[in-house]
Amino acid sequence: MQEGLVQIHDFTGLPWWASIIFSTFLFRTVVTLPLAVYQNKITSRLENLTLEMPAIVEELKKETAFAMKKYNWTQQQARQIYNRSLKKQWNNLIVRDNCHPAKTLIVLWGQIPLWIFQSVAIRNLVYMLPDPNLLQTKLIFTELTIGGFGWIPNLTEVDSSYILPIVLGLVNLSIIQMQSALRTRPPTRLQRYVTNAFRVLSVGMIPIASSVPSALCLYWVSSSVYGLIQNLILISPRVKRLIGIPLTKSEIQNPYERLTESFKKQIGLSDSNSKSGSAS
Repeated sequence: MQEGLVQIHDFTGLPWWASIIFSTFLFRTVVTLPLAVYQNKITSRLENLTLEMPAIVEELKKETAFAMKKYNWTQQQARQIYNRSLKKQWNNLIVRDNCHPAKTLIVLWGQIPLWIFQSVAIRNLVYMLPDPNLLQTKLIFTELTIGGFGWIPNLTEVDSSYILPIVLGLVNLSIIQMQSALRTRPPTRLQRYVTNAFRVLSVGMIPIASSVPSALCLYWVSSSVYGLIQNLILISPRVKRLIGIPLTKSEIQNPYERLTESFKKQIGLSDSNSKSGSAS
């Protein structure tokens, strides 16, 4: 990863701040975007499979009741066989549509290692690792000291203005709020705990980002911005049909309108407030 960042910088001729952003968007497009599309397909297939289960459950109940009378099964025997048959039918559907539930976490399998590898690679460039005595290492460090932008001319120093760390926190919170706004069912207690935990983590990343070199913070911001854009694109029904994500019963047909309304409510500008204001 470290060598790849250097090669991208040398090949494109971009300053280091632009090279970090470009490489972030490039790696995420190659690695995490296809995984996100695939994960959405798996999630949609699983949801559609649940629509087939009521008919299967009803048929199994009839078969179990008939078998209890014919073979004199006890309630416990019938329940065990029924549960085993139901699980087998569900597994057959999963195999048929190739949508094992474990695949719904496939984005994490690619995104977390990528985030770690690129973070460590940028850290190594800033701290002249693995060998500070190499001429190329010193040259890259010098380029980073003058390869910044705007209020951050030196990418090896922290962002003393706190602009990038705050942007990082806001973007991550926006992703969490977007996912919450697009839920079609009331969240469970576990989902509420997880959502609140991610909110705390997003806010907690601000002081952490304020203490690391700007090059690393810039990467984190770029990765989060890409994630926000990716999520905004993949919620579009038109985009879903274009890339082969199946239509589901819970799919929101007007996701952007819902997000807009949710944002208005967050800042106190909902339609209800507007109507009451007009009436008065």
